[in-house]
Amino acid sequence: MGHIHLMLPDADAQIKAWKDVLGGSVTPDGWIKLPGIFISFAQSASATEGSDGSTVNHVGFLVKDYAALKAKLAAANIPIVFDLEKNKQIMVTFPEKVRVEFNEDPSLSEPLVFHHIHLMTTDPEKLQAWYVKTFGAEATTRRNLPAAKFPGGEVDFLKAKDAPAPTKDRTLDHIGFEVKDLEAFCKKLEADGIPFDVAFRILQPSGLKVAVITDPVGTRIALTQGLAGK
Repeated sequence: MGHIHLMLPDADAQIKAWKDVLGGSVTPDGWIKLPGIFISFAQSASATEGSDGSTVNHVGFLVKDYAALKAKLAAANIPIVFDLEKNKQIMVTFPEKVRVEFNEDPSLSEPLVFHHIHLMTTDPEKLQAWYVKTFGAEATTRRNLPAAKFPGGEVDFLKAKDAPAPTKDRTLDHIGFEVKDLEAFCKKLEADGIPFDVAFRILQPSGLKVAVITDPVGTRIALTQGLAGK
């Protein structure tokens, strides 16, 4: 797993939520680093619709102490979508309509760790097969739902009655995977006929290698190499 990218008119409230509530650290170039994933930001006045209603409904974390996190969320006035106290599970809306889910796992050695990205689609099994084939993920299930397991997390697929909106230009614009040899992987994708939104390139001055594709239902996916150095 790599990162999620947020498009925001003002990133300050968002950064405060990820940093102060969840304990993320800020990298030198302004990303938020959390156990298992990075959060990146870009300025956009046009991204007004949130994650709910798009193909990426929410991102999910495991937390060591549900009650302690719930108190932090309440103190930060973060709205609750649902709270299943019996299951120690809570879904909230971060600033700019970004949905985040938390499930308690008291066995964790740290307060919080990234767990999953939850995609909505009219054909969950077909989209699961695409992620398994394209990225070499492991086909599995979570709570009887199709899932694709990656090192460091998973992508879960939930059936939608109608096709959700693509992620481009929403506040959660894209998800990201970190790749060991990105240039070689991009050549493989090209040979498989997968088109690129952004072809392989090296960003300066950071040296981060990046390319961008879109999955069959409209989820933008950034492929990176070099996040470990952040």
